[in-house]
Amino acid sequence: MINAPKGTKDILPSQVHKWHYVEKAFAEICKRYGFREIRTPVFEHTELFTRGVGDTTDIVEKQMYTFLDYGNRSITLRPEGTSPVVRAFVEHRQYAEVQPTKYYYNIPCFRYEKPQSGRLREFHQFGIEIFGTMDMMADAEVIALGYDFLQEMGIKDIELRINSIGCPKCRESHRKALKEFLEPKFDELCDTCKIRYEKNPLRILDCKSEICQRLSKGAPTMLEYLCDECKTAFEDLQGNLKAYHIPFQVDAGIVRGLDYYTKTAFEFVTNSIGAQGTVCGGGRYDHLIEQLGGPPIPGVGFGLGIERLLLVMESNGVEIPQPEPLELFIAVIGEESKSYGLTLARSLREKGLSVAMDTLSRNMKGQLKYADRIHAKYAVVIGEEEMAQKKLTLRNMETGQQQLVSPEDIEGYIK
Repeated sequence: MINAPKGTKDILPSQVHKWHYVEKAFAEICKRYGFREIRTPVFEHTELFTRGVGDTTDIVEKQMYTFLDYGNRSITLRPEGTSPVVRAFVEHRQYAEVQPTKYYYNIPCFRYEKPQSGRLREFHQFGIEIFGTMDMMADAEVIALGYDFLQEMGIKDIELRINSIGCPKCRESHRKALKEFLEPKFDELCDTCKIRYEKNPLRILDCKSEICQRLSKGAPTMLEYLCDECKTAFEDLQGNLKAYHIPFQVDAGIVRGLDYYTKTAFEFVTNSIGAQGTVCGGGRYDHLIEQLGGPPIPGVGFGLGIERLLLVMESNGVEIPQPEPLELFIAVIGEESKSYGLTLARSLREKGLSVAMDTLSRNMKGQLKYADRIHAKYAVVIGEEEMAQKKLTLRNMETGQQQLVSPEDIEGYIK
């Protein structure tokens, strides 16, 4: 037997209605906030992610599914959503349109990492991006959409944490202070962080190694080194969130796992699925569009893991409505009844009803038993007597009550 690859998961019909529920809700709230959907390819040129995400991040160093295609080009399965959306924005010259540009997306992503609860190698992500404005109102709007969506999904034990990770100008001072702090501990750092020490020491604060986490405790925070512009922006963000009446905590430990972030960084965290986990995270990236070949246009956005979202909803006791059952099952006896039943099924489907028939040549008892097992609301019985009377026996499958009805009246009875 061939099983699904490790770190992937089938979504069976008994579960897919939950996905439809959250997907529909996310699309609706994005519409309310004025975002439009964008769809990008599942794979991109590898350079897009090494330039955008950063070659010192765990994603690029350890987690990307990268391969050479038949043209000897390096291709990578999409590990995150922002870089492809930026690439599309630049390639199609969307920056020439009226700004800001507001996108949302619902995508599968791929990262090679140890599978765990709510974190798979193929995972699914909601995301939004706003391009074209430096105003902290955009940052607050991105956060507000995430907050409102999580509230509407019934998640109560969620906490918003925000930070500023500065800009290239003020980050250099922090970089020096961080290297001075870590220099006496350099020999104890993991091999990856020894490389990061020279290239991007901020990444050490995001290392998953328990040793590196212990060594970086008490390290200088970016908030201590913010320039006036970044300090003002962070204050503006907090003021906007207060105006939105969204509670938050300032957490200087948030750096996010991608190199393109500047200024705003935020996470919605929960303790409801065991160890503390991030359900939604994002921030501002003022130079990514320029790094990927576009004009100097800023951006801000977030990513929200769907698998983790569903786990948190379950732990919060959220009951997702079951899908509507099959409206009508047509049970027939004999070739003439079958032919009539097929014609009737087609007619009712054209009118919008959900209709099924038996395809295993069961007897009448078996057909009605099957109709009950698939939770059909009604069944129509078509036999010799019904054909002779030009009437159909309509059975309520829940109560067992039956009545003779004209074929043209079936739609009205069911609706």
